[in-house]
Amino acid sequence: MFSTVLIANRGEIAVRVIRTLRELGIRSVAVYSDADAGAVHVAEADEAVRLGPAPAAESYLSIERVLDAAAASGADAIHPGYGFLSENPAFARACAARGIVFIGPPPEAMEALGDKVRAKLAAEAADVPVLPGLQRPELTDDELLAFADEHPQAFPLMVKAAAGGGGRGMRIVRERAALPAALEAARREARAGFGDDALLVERYVERARHIEVQLLADAHGNAVHLGERECSLQRRHQKVVEESPSPTVSPEMRERLGAAAVRLAREAGYVGAGTAEFIVSADDPDQFFFLEVNARLQVEHPVTELVTGLDLVEQQLLVAAGRPLAFGQQDVRLDGWAIEVRLCAEDPANGFLPATGAIGLWQAPTGPGVRVDSGFAAGSAVTPHYDSLLAKVIAHGGDREQALGRLSGALEDLRVLGVTTNAGFLTRLLAVPEVVRGELDTGLIERDAADALPPDAEARQAAIALAMIGTLELDRAGDGHDPWDTLVSWRIDGRAPVSWELQAVGRDEPQVVRVDGPATGALVELDGERVNVSATVLAPHRTRVVTDGRGRRWDHVLLDGRRWLAAGADAFALTVREPVVEGADAAGEGSLEAPMPGTVIAVRTSGGAEVEEGDVLVVLESMKMEITLVAPMAATVVDVQIAVGDSVRQGQALVELEATA
Repeated sequence: MFSTVLIANRGEIAVRVIRTLRELGIRSVAVYSDADAGAVHVAEADEAVRLGPAPAAESYLSIERVLDAAAASGADAIHPGYGFLSENPAFARACAARGIVFIGPPPEAMEALGDKVRAKLAAEAADVPVLPGLQRPELTDDELLAFADEHPQAFPLMVKAAAGGGGRGMRIVRERAALPAALEAARREARAGFGDDALLVERYVERARHIEVQLLADAHGNAVHLGERECSLQRRHQKVVEESPSPTVSPEMRERLGAAAVRLAREAGYVGAGTAEFIVSADDPDQFFFLEVNARLQVEHPVTELVTGLDLVEQQLLVAAGRPLAFGQQDVRLDGWAIEVRLCAEDPANGFLPATGAIGLWQAPTGPGVRVDSGFAAGSAVTPHYDSLLAKVIAHGGDREQALGRLSGALEDLRVLGVTTNAGFLTRLLAVPEVVRGELDTGLIERDAADALPPDAEARQAAIALAMIGTLELDRAGDGHDPWDTLVSWRIDGRAPVSWELQAVGRDEPQVVRVDGPATGALVELDGERVNVSATVLAPHRTRVVTDGRGRRWDHVLLDGRRWLAAGADAFALTVREPVVEGADAAGEGSLEAPMPGTVIAVRTSGGAEVEEGDVLVVLESMKMEITLVAPMAATVVDVQIAVGDSVRQGQALVELEATA
């Protein structure tokens, strides 16, 4: 077995590989770019080596820099993870030239299966069914157009890049007139993404299911499959939810799928862990067609690990070390059910585009059957340089219903504050009736099966919670020597309500929440509705808010002037715009007082000025917030007793007023 393994990757897969290396007593070496200098995988490894600047081409994709790092650290093997160099035959050959073991399939197998054209030809040679279409090396646009003219019944067609994956270089074409533009766009995208603009076309299956089979093969001629994974829930050809086993694959179909995958592996001389992917038509669920092979570990491998009890990274290491598989096909058993969701830094309100930011609060869920694979923590930065995947949340249960329940509960307990994620969308997706019943296809998400955004009622509760959290901070801002200091929203001659103007990300108009009373019990008004609310601090960054008798725990954090908070899977980001304290005039008859200690940052009136009720007179800064003080009545300004920059105490008279008739 190896003594030192370098992981040529980052994020959650690097942390995942390090975990197995630690269990096996193997020294781990991480690599990192400048953008990842403080990343979790760097801290977790026994040693870490800098590769270069943030761009992947100058760091994680640089074969020479990765190999130099392996040599410098004394690594005798490299695990490529997935993405980056994991399916690069040139990298595998370069490892061999340096005397370093590449933990993956032979470069010849990668070349045979990594190219979709060659993979389809290998599948046909192994008697594995493939979709009708045209696939051979170096097809021209004229040849592809001629095929479409000769086979009009083939529409709709899928145009695919022969190299790469992940949905890039793919176009669905429903009519002949749209084909030339689709070919041009697919070639351009494939060239940019993979450096290879070769294309193929195949029949597009409407309402298709995406089923894949996990393979393991050793260098001694042994090959087994570990059951199937259901990967039909996708957006833009990117997987969102995966599970094992599939809710629609029968034992007989599982045997046929597995046998086809093993035949293909043997035909290609495959060694290591890999995945054969298939399409199954909803109209004919007993028929399947080969799609492609992923010659590496898959993002979704944990669901297979949980139902088989195998550590696939450990199996990769054993096979790469020359060991034969320690079990045969008859020994593989599937126990229970496992479902995984991909937690991504993306903005559902903006078409699920990638999001960036600094994570201020990270809380991974725990519980029976729950597993979280992640490479992020509180303090981690989510940058635009790499993939948006933050974590994989996986749940295992005795059956599918239990696994779904555990996964939904885990998402409700998850807290990632500081960057926008798809966590709330995932909970709603898991509750869609078709998903609960297992009636899945690759177009279900695109048909808007689940709401991208949380219900308005949840956003309303978040606004109320934030106003109460702010009120708590105002109430606690006194110095503690005078009991009246804690009654910021109350005056000896009556209450002094505070209006919180909150700007939510993605909303055009701000929300105004009026809090009349202290946090221990206030009447709160929002959008014309009034509710009784109280708030109590439970712990740093956690507050209990009770609204009309319903109590919820809100986790919250302040980052760059924006408050992030969540009481479930949905997180909200709100900015406070100058809370307005109404009627703050109890220091003496006709005077405006400071409702809390702070610093004067603006004086918007002067002696002799005529003001109307509600006019802004003074702005204070306290607790990193701006507090706007307004005239409680129509009045003449008799005297201004403070200036910009002054520090004021709670209750100090700021402006003397004389009411006008």
